[in-house]
Amino acid sequence: MPVSSSDSGNHDLTTSLLVPGKAQAKKDDNNKMGIDEMLQRYCGEFGSWQLKHFILTSLAWALEAFHTMVMIFADREPEWKCTSNNCSSMAKSVCGFESGSWEWIGGSSVSTISEWGLICGDKYKVGLVQSAFFAGCMVGAGVFGHLSDSFLGRKGSLTVVCVINAIFGCLTALSPNYWIYTLLRFLTGFSTGGVGLCAFVLSTEPIGPNWRGYVGMSTFYFFSGGIAILSGIAYIFQSWRALYIASSVPSILYLLFVIPFVSESPRWYLVRGKIDSAMKIMKDIAKGNGKHLPDDASLQLDDDNSENSSSSEVESCNGESNAVSGSLVDVVKLPITRVRLILTVAINFMCSVVYYGLSLNVVNLDTNLYVNVLLNAVAEMPAFTLTAILLDKYGRKPLAMGTMWFSGAFCLAGSLMRSHGHWKVVRMVCGILGIFGMAGTYNLLFIYTAELFPTVVRNAALGCATQASQMGAILAPLVVVMGGGLPFAVFGVCGIFGGLLVFYLPETLNQPLYDTIGGMQDGEKARLVV
Repeated sequence: MPVSSSDSGNHDLTTSLLVPGKAQAKKDDNNKMGIDEMLQRYCGEFGSWQLKHFILTSLAWALEAFHTMVMIFADREPEWKCTSNNCSSMAKSVCGFESGSWEWIGGSSVSTISEWGLICGDKYKVGLVQSAFFAGCMVGAGVFGHLSDSFLGRKGSLTVVCVINAIFGCLTALSPNYWIYTLLRFLTGFSTGGVGLCAFVLSTEPIGPNWRGYVGMSTFYFFSGGIAILSGIAYIFQSWRALYIASSVPSILYLLFVIPFVSESPRWYLVRGKIDSAMKIMKDIAKGNGKHLPDDASLQLDDDNSENSSSSEVESCNGESNAVSGSLVDVVKLPITRVRLILTVAINFMCSVVYYGLSLNVVNLDTNLYVNVLLNAVAEMPAFTLTAILLDKYGRKPLAMGTMWFSGAFCLAGSLMRSHGHWKVVRMVCGILGIFGMAGTYNLLFIYTAELFPTVVRNAALGCATQASQMGAILAPLVVVMGGGLPFAVFGVCGIFGGLLVFYLPETLNQPLYDTIGGMQDGEKARLVV
């Protein structure tokens, strides 16, 4: 027998009076939502709070640029001059000249090469230092990717890497010999590998889905800007020891005057079971954006009602709630995340080989070093702007494929050009267009990779991708020393093949940023059904 509306109302009233907790629980359940939904409905996806937080956090990218690119100036080979008739100023190298027949312009303290005589038979040691630094980056990216997903958090990890950078950056200036210098550069690389990783995730996670891609693409402006500023710092501090101190001081200033005003990620709080802390930040976001978050609104993970949540994702967290965690083991276990991880690692590796390889080829131009580095940094910015504009119009997948193929095509064209006459100019243009395309790819890969994995393993996955990038950076100089058109051919093949691999990744445009692996499974199943 159907129930009348009057009887139904009396039944609900009776239920509320007899079981008040049940009615309240039903009301609370209706106001539970994920972070993306709360940002869209109440807090604002990208307001003044997110803008300030994004700028403060992304300043760390400039610090990464300082510690990475300082080697260009500190390890450069200075100009030299003859001091006797046993030396020819027309020679391209001092190898073969008698000791004392020439000297470094500016003295031996200008660079590590001039101070420790890293020339001729010892020239390989300069490349060894670069490899040691990027090897440290590769290790550090994996370590801090895991730590920022686990107990340290995003802000805690960013703080730790900045402290380590400041300490070892300053200690590098006191290196008594080459081998201590190499060790300290490795340790600096270890912390530098986690700076951009932690800063990117921390700056983009409080942003809503409709703005996340566009804003996330803007982080690399801070890296290029840091390189441009570094060229000015290097011009002022001509001694390599003074330069290392000058490039490390900003890390100290960042710790003192910026980190205190940076908030932890509400997503990290949520997956760790600290719902009250996550809600406090969401209320701060709403208040900062001039909006109101209802008192009865609350957060929940995107798989709270899912049956796919694996036991490895749930653990106790000080009795506050069920904290959700994950590791690379969980990524590898699940086919959907395993395939994504393999593809992103391969794509990031090839992108890095092309990007750093072409960068090194441009540095070999016979121009003023400081001006050249400045122009290289500025030249990357149009690529960032273009990809940022097109990102939400055409999507991550088509843009990644297009930019890699664009770069690969011009690299292959450059490999066919001769190295003399006007063909040399054409090859240079091909190199510039190649790095233009790959700079755009390098930019969007961060946001694309971040969106491919849920919060519980996002930094761990990004850490793996960053490790692959650092491995590509280690190998890039080995490709460059081949000379001739072969490096361009290798870069072209990497660009074309990398674009083909992107084809097998899913599009993430306008898709939710999942919190857990179970939530992602449910979301992917629902998308397939639709």
